[in-house]
Amino acid sequence: MTVIADLRRLLALPGFRKLFAVRLISQCADGMFQVGLATLLFFSPESMGTAPEIATGFVVMLAPFTVVGPFAGVLLDRWRRRQVLLWGNVIRAFVTIAMATALWLLGGNNVVQMLGLLALSINRFLLAGLSAGLPNVLNTENDDGADLLLTANSLVPTIGAGAAFVGGGIGFLFASVIPVGQFQDSAVLFAAATTMLLAALATARLRRGELGPTSPVTTNIRQDIAAVTADLRAGAKYLAARVTPGQALLVTALHRFLYGLVFIAAILLSRNILASPGDTAAGLGNFAIIMGLIGAGGAIAVVITPTLSRPLASQTWVALMFGLATVSQIVLAISATRLVVFAAALLLGIAAQASKIAIDTIVQRDTSDAFRGRAFAFYDVVFNAAFVAAAILAAFLVPDSGWSRVLFLGIAFAYVILALWMWGRAARTPAEV
Repeated sequence: MTVIADLRRLLALPGFRKLFAVRLISQCADGMFQVGLATLLFFSPESMGTAPEIATGFVVMLAPFTVVGPFAGVLLDRWRRRQVLLWGNVIRAFVTIAMATALWLLGGNNVVQMLGLLALSINRFLLAGLSAGLPNVLNTENDDGADLLLTANSLVPTIGAGAAFVGGGIGFLFASVIPVGQFQDSAVLFAAATTMLLAALATARLRRGELGPTSPVTTNIRQDIAAVTADLRAGAKYLAARVTPGQALLVTALHRFLYGLVFIAAILLSRNILASPGDTAAGLGNFAIIMGLIGAGGAIAVVITPTLSRPLASQTWVALMFGLATVSQIVLAISATRLVVFAAALLLGIAAQASKIAIDTIVQRDTSDAFRGRAFAFYDVVFNAAFVAAAILAAFLVPDSGWSRVLFLGIAFAYVILALWMWGRAARTPAEV
């Protein structure tokens, strides 16, 4: 009831309502764009559906989040964030239109992939700008605004992710009513571009300086970029010296790598085994079900983790969840039937989210406030870089069919090693730094 009351108070603020509308429309466009891009890269008839092609597509999709993310704040502290949101949506809309046109006329070539990479990089700035501008519409100088900021930081990204999910659903339904071919992918991208322009119009309702920065940074940008690099390095050194958060981060990177291999295998399974050859719509539908089950597992993890993990050390809970991840891979190694794959997706979804909650808690709890921001910036880089590394190696490790008993048993063995190490060897108390 307190959350509902706080949400009502937030919606009573005109600036928040406008910024919230921008986020919902912008992230809805994100979902539509990602479905169009995923269909192009992973499920279009032009894509052969091989492991190297899927791996290349993932590198294209994830590279901006790994490379651009840490440095977005440098520019957002210099440029008016309202202008970043306005022109960022306009520019990525025209990039998406160019991408859709090139796809329609030329097919899925390198030009289309480079345009997709540019659009995703711009989107990384927009997501950071939406978060950076939030305190400016809440008047956080008073206690009431500071309290609302906590609720806003909890609710707004979650609801925004829901808007992206809805946008993805709209894109999927939109694609399903259009005949399979290059125009199908282009049509979804054209629709996404239209939604991006609507987000730009919604941004225009905000005043020019309403989202800050109130005191723009004027120092040398090269020095600031060097400072970001130094901060990431300092954060890594602190986490290692503190031991428990460093160990947690190392383990989550290894887990994210293994999860990435399974994720790419799931795309190939959805297309090449669970669907008839050439039936890309069925392949996309299978993958949508797998993603839905992983999400359902994550929802279960959110419910059970606060209760079941309370009597245990966080490291012990992570070990148990890696044990559950082991079970999911053994299940996958049995066969590649639809029921088996779906059951494994649900189990892995529970294990992945439950272990992440515990690892986030370790990093938050055992990192001093002076280093917490830098620690999580480094965490974000490692989290995405591990997935990119998995995508690169998947080209060599994952068969084109997506299923290999040896592969899944090998991943299960790796999870067993991680679980045993977290259970018996991982430190429970941080070192003094």
